[in-house]
Amino acid sequence: MFLTISTTGDAQNPATDLGFLLHKHPDRSYLGKLSHGTAHVLYPEATAERCTAALLLEVDPIALVRRAKGKGRGGAPDAALAQYVNDRPYAASSLLAVALSSVFSSAMRGVCKALPERAARPLPLRVEVPALPARGGAELVRALFEPLGWMVTVTPVPLDMRFPAWGDSRYVQLVLEVPDGKLTLGEALRHLYVLLPVLDDAKHYWVSPDEVDKLLRAGEGWLAGHPEQQVITSRYLARRRSLTREATERLELVRLADADDTDVEEIDNAVDEESDTEEKPVPLAVRRREAILAALTAAGSGRVLDLGCGQGQLVQALLDDVRFTEIVGVDVSMRALTVASRRLRLDRMGERTAQRVKLLQGSLAYTDKRLKGYDAAVLSEVIEHLDPERLPALEYAVFGSARPRTVLVTTPNVEYNVRWETLPAGHVRHGDHRFEWTREEFRAWAHRVAERHGYGVEFVPVGDDDPEVGPPTQMAAFTRSEKTRTSGRTETTRKEVRAA
Repeated sequence: MFLTISTTGDAQNPATDLGFLLHKHPDRSYLGKLSHGTAHVLYPEATAERCTAALLLEVDPIALVRRAKGKGRGGAPDAALAQYVNDRPYAASSLLAVALSSVFSSAMRGVCKALPERAARPLPLRVEVPALPARGGAELVRALFEPLGWMVTVTPVPLDMRFPAWGDSRYVQLVLEVPDGKLTLGEALRHLYVLLPVLDDAKHYWVSPDEVDKLLRAGEGWLAGHPEQQVITSRYLARRRSLTREATERLELVRLADADDTDVEEIDNAVDEESDTEEKPVPLAVRRREAILAALTAAGSGRVLDLGCGQGQLVQALLDDVRFTEIVGVDVSMRALTVASRRLRLDRMGERTAQRVKLLQGSLAYTDKRLKGYDAAVLSEVIEHLDPERLPALEYAVFGSARPRTVLVTTPNVEYNVRWETLPAGHVRHGDHRFEWTREEFRAWAHRVAERHGYGVEFVPVGDDDPEVGPPTQMAAFTRSEKTRTSGRTETTRKEVRAA
């Protein structure tokens, strides 16, 4: 992974002042250890007329995977070859942004005790990034950098130069130039720190709430007025809506303060927090998790399966309650499990807590011996993502094979969709939903499942129970009967699964 920064000068203002500004002497090479590899700084050229500093980042793929997996603790997802063989050691990404902030931290803040006036003065700069992932293409690259005063040259990298018909890859060669009098070195480094991971649209570490502060510090003076502010904040914060919303609100305060030539604190005084008693509605996702936790607690479940765990929100809620002694999240998507691992911070988890949680990759369309012997299983907003003809397979894998004592199934109530003002008539709530059931359809399915596999079932409304259309979410709570199933019922179910 490689990046160069060049500047020009003369006898009065030699270009080699770049070494003072970066706090790295042109006559020496620098080596710095990072958590994911080694950073080298060297100067391919250093004269009074022109000086170039090169940052070379050697990424250790093994260290990258081990750090992401918490060094084997916490049951992180199974290793895959793609974790070790990928573009991370070569393409500019958040790894390079972290290296910039670590190696050139003082320069990024605009601090230079040796030449303070030079640090505050704009420089003629040229930045070259040979390999940059650009999700959005050359147009987005220009849209991000040109409003900041950069002259942008973007050259797409072909998939294979021997086969031009294959077209271009998602990588580009980037050259940024700014004439003298436009940007300081610190401003340029802050642009790169924010925008490199934005273009890659990925981060190698879990994005926590303190990332908002990092973004606003690096974006001071330019992000509030950037025409692509929404794209930048959303991608930089890994598309976490709550963090993006917080960053957007704070940037709007900065914009208003700049417009009024006043301080942000004077603008942000419209609400007296002590007298603000208006109750905010609880999101449906939160109420759904609360209903699930209450049902599991009432059933006395300690060892719980979260089947189709997605990004781990329910796993986190279960982990926060010490009454749940073992939690297993299962999902078919390796990407979702990776996000869940980061959300749970498995790599930073204490040993005792890590022993309570495990993430597994698996399909609910197949039986899995690893899922047997648990007190409860939860299918939260899962069944509607399956094609109807695959439901018998899921049914047998959960109720016929794993057979936990308690099974909780939640799914949208399609009758309630008329209450969603933003949902067009006839549309489902999510583009991936294969179906959405009425209360009658859901109850009929649940009763058939309970009858076939020896379970009793009760139904619980989740959310406000509308007298006309019912609740927004419906939940079925299955409890296994102590009576032994007949061999005829088991054989019938297996035949249904094979037929499906």
